[in-house]
Amino acid sequence: MQTHERIPRNGLTIRELAARAGVDPRTVKRWTSDPRDVYLSRAEQRRERIRELRETGLSYRAIAAEVGCSIGTVHNALKDAPSA
Repeated sequence: MQTHERIPRNGLTIRELAARAGVDPRTVKRWTSDPRDVYLSRAEQRRERIRELRETGLSYRAIAAEVGCSIGTVHNALKDAPSA
């Protein structure tokens, strides 16, 4: 397995970058995506932060603004949270 540093897309789509670089979109996806273990770790940290903020009494909208995600992401993180 190769390790690589993620290349930022700077707001461009994978197709736009592929056209500019003259490569297949799958190549751009490989260049710009985090390794799976890094992605899963970051996602779990975000879900934990969402749960912590909800315990303080913040609304879904306020949590979404704080974390930088959609309200739907907040809903899913809380819906799928294990019961304490």
